[in-house]
Amino acid sequence: MGNLYRAISADGSAFAAVIDAKDMVSQIEKIHETSAVVTAALGRLSIAASLMGYMLKGEDDSLTLRIDADGQTGQLVAVSDSRGNVKSSVNNPVVEIPLNSKGKLDVSGAVGKNGTLSVVKDMGMREPYVGVIPLVSGEIAEDVANYYATSEQIPTVCALGVLVNEDLSVKSAGGFLVQLLPFADEKCIDIIEKNVQNMRPVSALLAEGTTPEQIADMLLDGLAPNELDRANPVYKCDCSRQRTEKVLISIGRKELLSIADEGKDTEVSCHFCGKKYIFKPDEIRRLAGECSDE
Repeated sequence: MGNLYRAISADGSAFAAVIDAKDMVSQIEKIHETSAVVTAALGRLSIAASLMGYMLKGEDDSLTLRIDADGQTGQLVAVSDSRGNVKSSVNNPVVEIPLNSKGKLDVSGAVGKNGTLSVVKDMGMREPYVGVIPLVSGEIAEDVANYYATSEQIPTVCALGVLVNEDLSVKSAGGFLVQLLPFADEKCIDIIEKNVQNMRPVSALLAEGTTPEQIADMLLDGLAPNELDRANPVYKCDCSRQRTEKVLISIGRKELLSIADEGKDTEVSCHFCGKKYIFKPDEIRRLAGECSDE
């Protein structure tokens, strides 16, 4: 399970959320059988979704991050609940491209730089909140920070990192968000900027055994941080046979009857966890009878 920790400065002007998400991203690699660069890309998006989703207030609230860009990965999606649990999917789980100029996994090259980041918050209202911004780099952390700056006017520093071993297993994964409240003064801003500049990559810190609590203390050093809360989010898919039936009903009576007339079992796979649901022709006909269309 993940280890998510949040702290706030003594004067309440800045807070930091940090997560060690190695187990979560390892599950992503296992389920989707991703290549190294896709593990890094989908891992980063899922880490961001967990941190952002945990900020939601309502127990049934959810947050979806979606990247649609011109890279080989195709669409990437990460969904989080208000406890930071995530599920994610990617159109193309295997992308093989050269390392970037720094000798690291080229996440931006795999994801693409021309596209959008969509943030959907479902908070039980009539319509969900939807924010869509152009990608600034495709590295994901910069794009998340830019979303907060442009769509919510919250000064934010975001760092996301995934280290992948040669055997494609996950060595470390995690990230952080640091946000300033409206009444943060220049001194606070200067301290945060200095702390962030002096930090090593979050994935490297986690690989060495540095804890989220210690990283939060580094981020808020000089601001007398206090613990806000902590959680243990996991990779969690909430698919079920009942939900799958609703998806099938949504395609319409005519299409379902056509499928049933083929006389074969229908297999539906969940994009998030790979679980398969089998429906016999008689079951498909029953679902067709529940369709609202004629």
